[in-house]
Amino acid sequence: MKEAEIWEHVLKWGLEKNPTLLPDPATWSDDDFKIMENTLQYCLSLIRFFSLSSIDFSRKVHPYKKLLKQRLYEELLGSYLVSDIEPSNNILLPRYRNIDGIIDSKIVSLNIVSLVSRWIDKIDTKSKFAYTRELYLPYEFKLLLRGTRNGFTPKKFHELCDDIPHTVTFIKIKETGEIIGGYNPLIWKSHSSGQWGKTKDSFIYSFKSKNEFKDPILSHVKIINNALYYHNGYGPTFDNDLLLYEKEKIGLKDYDGFSCRLDSYEKKIRTTEKFSIDDYEVFKIVNKED
Repeated sequence: MKEAEIWEHVLKWGLEKNPTLLPDPATWSDDDFKIMENTLQYCLSLIRFFSLSSIDFSRKVHPYKKLLKQRLYEELLGSYLVSDIEPSNNILLPRYRNIDGIIDSKIVSLNIVSLVSRWIDKIDTKSKFAYTRELYLPYEFKLLLRGTRNGFTPKKFHELCDDIPHTVTFIKIKETGEIIGGYNPLIWKSHSSGQWGKTKDSFIYSFKSKNEFKDPILSHVKIINNALYYHNGYGPTFDNDLLLYEKEKIGLKDYDGFSCRLDSYEKKIRTTEKFSIDDYEVFKIVNKED
């Protein structure tokens, strides 16, 4: 059940407890709001108001704003109007829905999948409240490769992932548990001497861990001619901003070169350039309606 529906059920229950109140809150006096607030006092703190869309907030919460504490209402309103406002630490996360068929991952949670899906569709790309919104899951993430299952060679990456558009890569860093990765709207392909891929829609990102996704770093491509790099000896590569490769550049051995440094994307996704990986996964995304 969506959060807006839960809120509607709570309001309906409150009205049943107070049959003298009319359904339209525009007709309520201050005393009426106080009566309803007292009735719902143990429910209001459990509603994940920040999960609501701006439309649901406007239509279904704003008319009842006198039921909410002023500080809560002001932060809630600000979350829809000001993209760079900092969320407080006591916001309830969106309800975790167990939805089969979205993703088979050992690395990321549905919360991270939801955020990446929003970024792909250019929704809430600048909002610091994006992680509080209701899970956005319009895609199925179909697993193409998992390092611990298929191996860590560039050769295996190209065998399983080449010529497939719309792929998402997730990488778990061994030293810190960070999750980094990127979205490629084009295809990956093999090339013996190296070739650039041009797109304006790719991006890279990082999360502190599988379960720490409050302050992700999202970095869009800046130099579109160098957005992607194709080479037999490289894995999924977003210029030097996110790079996995095998130093002999033949592709038969496991990756032994990893780097994140600022080149063709807006910002660095981690402070330390070098790292090693615990596992990585590559997915093809498809619309659930398809």
